[in-house]
Amino acid sequence: MTFGKRVRQLRHAKEWSLRDLAAKVDVGFTYLSRVENERLNFGDYPSDALIHRLADALEADEEELLILAKKVPEPVKKRFLQRPDAFRAFAGCDHETLDKLMAEIGEKPTPRKRQTKR
Repeated sequence: MTFGKRVRQLRHAKEWSLRDLAAKVDVGFTYLSRVENERLNFGDYPSDALIHRLADALEADEEELLILAKKVPEPVKKRFLQRPDAFRAFAGCDHETLDKLMAEIGEKPTPRKRQTKR
């Protein structure tokens, strides 16, 4: 799922129009339309502050929205800077190893799409 699709999904769940949400987060409804339709130029991507306002208004998980917007949540940045060695090691793990690590710490791994063989 993309950031824009998730925002649209959350907005529809509240039965709000683009104008309704735009007023709640203090941006233009045309900008929100471009966000939802993934029609943004690089400099137009939502700021962390706007994502925070969207999460609040939509009662959504802010970290999920940040990640979908390809931004790193602040707690993750902070922890990365404390233990870059661990993050480098995790980055080198295959999916199976990461799933085992997630199970070890009591977290459920996120389902992945199966890759088709050609």
